[in-house]
Amino acid sequence: MINPDTTYHVMGLTRYVDDRDFPARGLHCVVYFSPIAKGKIRGLDTSDARNVPGVAFILTAKDIPGKNQIGGVIQDEVLLAEDEVAFVGMPVAAIYARTEDAAREAVGLIKIDIAEDPPVLDPREAYNRNELIAPVRIFSLGDADAAIASAVYVAEGRAESGAQEHFYLEGQVCVATPSEEGNIHLSSATQAPTSVQRSVAKVCGLAMNRIEVDVRRLGGAFGGKEAQANTWACFAALGAQKSGVPCRIVLRRSDDMLATGKRHPYASDFTLAMDGSGKFLAFKVMYYQNAGAAADLSTSVLERTLFHATASYYVPNVHATAASCRTNITPNTAFRGFGAPQAMFVFDAAIREASRISGIRVETLQHKNLLKTGDTFVYGMAAENARACRCWDKAYAYYDLSKRMRAIDDIRRKEKDTGQVSRYGRGYALMPVCFGISFATAFFLNQARAHIHVYTDGSVGVSTGAVEMGQGVNHKIREIVADSLGIAPGQVKLESTNTTRVSNTSPTAASSGTDLNGAAALMACEMIKARLFKFMADEYHCASKDFSLGTGRLYKKGKACGVSWEELVIQAYGSRVQLSAEAHYSTPDLHFDISVEKGRPFAYHTYGTAYFEAEVDRLLGTYRIETAYVVHDLGRSINPIIDLGQVEGGMIQGIGWMTMEEMRYTDLGKPLTATAGTYKMPDIFSVPSDMQVIFLEDDYNDKAVKGSKAVGEPPFMYGIGAFFAIKMAAGCENAAYCAPMTPERLFGHLRKRA
Repeated sequence: MINPDTTYHVMGLTRYVDDRDFPARGLHCVVYFSPIAKGKIRGLDTSDARNVPGVAFILTAKDIPGKNQIGGVIQDEVLLAEDEVAFVGMPVAAIYARTEDAAREAVGLIKIDIAEDPPVLDPREAYNRNELIAPVRIFSLGDADAAIASAVYVAEGRAESGAQEHFYLEGQVCVATPSEEGNIHLSSATQAPTSVQRSVAKVCGLAMNRIEVDVRRLGGAFGGKEAQANTWACFAALGAQKSGVPCRIVLRRSDDMLATGKRHPYASDFTLAMDGSGKFLAFKVMYYQNAGAAADLSTSVLERTLFHATASYYVPNVHATAASCRTNITPNTAFRGFGAPQAMFVFDAAIREASRISGIRVETLQHKNLLKTGDTFVYGMAAENARACRCWDKAYAYYDLSKRMRAIDDIRRKEKDTGQVSRYGRGYALMPVCFGISFATAFFLNQARAHIHVYTDGSVGVSTGAVEMGQGVNHKIREIVADSLGIAPGQVKLESTNTTRVSNTSPTAASSGTDLNGAAALMACEMIKARLFKFMADEYHCASKDFSLGTGRLYKKGKACGVSWEELVIQAYGSRVQLSAEAHYSTPDLHFDISVEKGRPFAYHTYGTAYFEAEVDRLLGTYRIETAYVVHDLGRSINPIIDLGQVEGGMIQGIGWMTMEEMRYTDLGKPLTATAGTYKMPDIFSVPSDMQVIFLEDDYNDKAVKGSKAVGEPPFMYGIGAFFAIKMAAGCENAAYCAPMTPERLFGHLRKRA
């Protein structure tokens, strides 16, 4: 069945938070942001702003009834600046007015006096100043120093990767509506309803049961609405609490880009050692993470980086050190891949450097060291049912990669031999991916609940903690429920995600939405089926195990009983059989001991291999990704169409991060690329002209619901291969590993080479 959301999107029938009718008596909130990256606040004058017609009131830090604190993992982030500012875009005051225009006019009249200090923007500088979010973390395996000392080849270098704007189509938005007894209802664009509930309760000085958060769907998120949605929900809730009328906040794109966190930029130093045949012996790495001005989810992102330090490869001796560095830019946050892409980029850069100094082909090094079942990760877990080699070999065979690479190698060899270099160069790269699935950095989040109601007409209502944000999780759960109950998907309705119906929800993140919530929904269905089968067993004087459901009918020992699903339901209801169920699922066999940095943090791993070909104009520095071929490990896909879209979309987003998406700042910390007009991101013309994706066949995964595997984040990492394909095509065989490889940066490399 095609996802019905697809049809509704095309017809313009899907409704988002900002599509809802807003009462004329309601208030609009606009936030005044700091224009300075770092400094002490000496004065704040809001008198002229308060006199703007239509302005109801202005809130500053001293007006917050609860705690002026929205930090999650670490309590280090205030909602409104008090005595100092820490980044350009930091909220200082919130204006509430009868119209948005009045609120914006008032914002322009606010005067602030700040004693400006020089900001820290570089994570290495922050590290040297001991400006750390949390203590340094170290993951180790074996004896890296001894292995390096005995190695034939030792490659050393630096790698840097930049920030990335989420650029979700629906911006940050929330509508808060007060109700009786001081309760507040929030329609929020958030991936984490319970996180919003908790933050709003804290700021408003209320118990969590006074706050109801409801999420119908999001217009994209990519991690940017996991923790960062809390801020804007708090502003809406504070306005509703103080005024007693609904309050709405919708960030303009420029405000959204100015004030919200991005993917974490990283600076890294690496050492990769190997023997004479190209077998990896040891890897040492130091990650300097640019966390921004507050923790947000940075420590968790950094931990995920350490988990994926060796990417898709086996290295017996590893020493990985990571520091979360405090700087004066917006607090950076979750983004698709959650720290793993930064780690994988570093390791594949190290492979290129090892190839450069040893003369061993990159593809030989990659293939020789791919993870195999039983290999130990740096965190002590052994690889189970590893599919790295299978995906690699399938890609080579299916796409005839040897022939394609040989053709490009022949052209490059001819250029080298003759000295006649073509204006247009071609290059290729393979990018294997291994990605662990679970909330590895917060084990308590590996749980979900589902409520299933079967109504007397046979229709079914489903409530879970999953948030639909375009990834198709609701439709996957719909198909799981329909398949379990043997009915048509059209008979199943997915309710909005609501903290009153399903409490203590985990964020829809870490590629776990279907794994957790789908499993809980399946458990609830099985509970209802068990009751129905027991009821029918009593009627037929047989065993419950004799019955099954399918095609809308009841079957006994594989034969239709002449009872439809609807008839079965109404009969059961008439005999007072419970037709609702609640189930709780928690991922089994997970553990991690932070004192030794060892354990089993992941339920399973997903694998894949991507192959890229790029063409570079060596005169202008422009390029195009011509070819992208992927073999991806999906287990038994619940919905291949949805999963195909996730693989393709994730890969393109990864290509964007590696090639064109660049956040730039002045020396004073003011963003230069914080508008839709100055920030370049992929469009339809950025898509490879020849893009193909195939899935491994018959790859059942017994660690997730229906034998499936998560798909949201792993494909993003494929895009890293585009960077190296461009580098080869340009002929830049040097130690420069700085992403994104924008045309401007590539042009600079080409001129230096010339």
